[in-house]
Amino acid sequence: MRFNSIVVFFIIMSSLGFSQQKKSKGDILFFEYSYSAAIKEYQKELREKDGLTNKQYLNLADAYLNTGDYKKASEIYIRAFQKDTTMSTHHFNKMLQALSRTSEVEKVKAYLSTKKDELSPELLENAEFNYELIASNKDQELDFEIFNISGNSPKADFGPAFYKDGVLFSSSRGSGSKKKYGPTGEAYLNIYKADIELQGDIKNPEVFKGIAASFFHKATPYYSEELNQIFYVLSNANGEYMQFSDKGKNALAMAMSNGNGSFKYILRDLDTSFYYPFYEASTGRLFFAANFEDSLGGTDIYYVYTNDGLIMSSPVNLGPRINTPGNEIAPFIFENSLYFSSDVFYGLGGMDVYKTNMHSDGSFSIPINLGEGINSSRDDFGFIIKNNDANGLLGYFSSNRDGGKGGDDIYGFNVKEKPGLKTLALKGNIVKPNNSGVYKAMVSILDEEGKTIKEVYSGEEGQYEIEIPWRDKIVLQVSKERFSTFSKTYNEQELEALNTNNFNIDIANIEDIVVESEDQDVIKMNKFYFGKGKWDITPQIAAELNKVVDAVKLFPELQLRVESHTDSRGGSSSNFTLSQKRADAIKNYLLQQGVPTTNILYAIGYGEEKLLNNCKNGVFCLEMLHNKNERSLVAVLNYNLLF
Repeated sequence: MRFNSIVVFFIIMSSLGFSQQKKSKGDILFFEYSYSAAIKEYQKELREKDGLTNKQYLNLADAYLNTGDYKKASEIYIRAFQKDTTMSTHHFNKMLQALSRTSEVEKVKAYLSTKKDELSPELLENAEFNYELIASNKDQELDFEIFNISGNSPKADFGPAFYKDGVLFSSSRGSGSKKKYGPTGEAYLNIYKADIELQGDIKNPEVFKGIAASFFHKATPYYSEELNQIFYVLSNANGEYMQFSDKGKNALAMAMSNGNGSFKYILRDLDTSFYYPFYEASTGRLFFAANFEDSLGGTDIYYVYTNDGLIMSSPVNLGPRINTPGNEIAPFIFENSLYFSSDVFYGLGGMDVYKTNMHSDGSFSIPINLGEGINSSRDDFGFIIKNNDANGLLGYFSSNRDGGKGGDDIYGFNVKEKPGLKTLALKGNIVKPNNSGVYKAMVSILDEEGKTIKEVYSGEEGQYEIEIPWRDKIVLQVSKERFSTFSKTYNEQELEALNTNNFNIDIANIEDIVVESEDQDVIKMNKFYFGKGKWDITPQIAAELNKVVDAVKLFPELQLRVESHTDSRGGSSSNFTLSQKRADAIKNYLLQQGVPTTNILYAIGYGEEKLLNNCKNGVFCLEMLHNKNERSLVAVLNYNLLF
């Protein structure tokens, strides 16, 4: 079973889209989820009539997809796409899904490129990242064991949620007065409670009696410890009768219960189904999946703001970084990471579990596939995880992978670290030496051969975040016009220390280092004086010259001229000699501090040749005016060429 194995129980759609038009027998069977029978009927109608409408032709492809005949599905999708390239992005995703199961990845990418102008840049970036991530981690071994829980049945069991010391979950196993649901032949879904044993196994399931009984679906619960409330979904009904919209649809509503047998609706629309609630206590946001008309594909993930669970805002779509032309469900937040499931085409099979980091500004990092083990070639969804003192981390998810006890089973795992394919995530701020942020600096990661792997720009406050599939060695560079360049090679051990931690990088603006003085560009220094008739480098002079050392480290291409000047007091010949000795002393100090000889082209003493005022020989001047002429500068000769 594919995605419909999860939601087919929830929605009666036999009249959806056909309330005002005549239905063919194939249509009826398709919307009753009798896919194999629908295929036969559509093929019959294809032979006996003038053909199928575009909608019916895509229904036929969907039916093949849902029965696992990916070759037939891809052939029909491709024919439909070649006939009409305006195919919806939702069906385009299904076409790529089918192709990914029967063809090489490069063929999928080729078709993807034909529609790239109509797809969001986030989707294209997500796909490229996850393709590389899965390829680079294909030999990664799992360091934890996944086990099928004892409480599973031959029927569908899925959607686990932590509840006090145990779990709640959804099941189609028959119990009590639960009726049979026509499209599946199984009982309407109900919510069960079970115990968690020390190593994580789930046993002793029984019908959960904490919420009001219903003849119809109750499913995908979430328990909020902070509110002591249970969120769950249920069929719209009035006693023993289902309620249908004007379009003939019975959708799932969302309810909240205090566990004492009563409930109240909190999200209800007869034309919209709600799935998989998750309440984030720190923000009061209620996350869920829904099939609103404005979704980016099938079902998308949304949130609403609440006041202790009561809805206080309109739904907010998480946007194209999370939601795709496929279906997204089952949001779950743990330690500032959002886990969810998606059947987008670049996964390992049907639905896969992904993880994304949540940023303080409301944005998300690229969702990454959790990899083989958690994910399989079938549907994997409903991921939950928590800290477990006995075993590090304890988690569960649902899957209809081969080898299970029923259609959908619940699987558990114990692990010391959060599962997922390994990535290298660097984040922090690009700052100037005064700690102010640098906007639009280019942050680049290069491989050992110098090939660019990924580039991003820093934000308005200098913030950056860049993530790539894990590599044991990289070159990190930061550059911006008129700024110094940062470039450093990091090995595996260094990257382990940097990964996911804040890492600020200093770069300097040349305009903070070089100023114009005496019609030339010079290194910015506070004025300093040598002792009378001396050329010794005192600590005070060294502190200023160290600014030149730092400037060359930041801008190693600078070509410098050291120049020293005296005032007019004393003989002109002795002043020339003194100034040359001072210029040489400055040059020697800079060389001793590591400035390469190739950076200092000249060291010149000008004596009293270039006075800045009229304090010449024989002219009386105040001390302050004589001091203006005594000075040492370090000029940048190639400033205009570089900047």
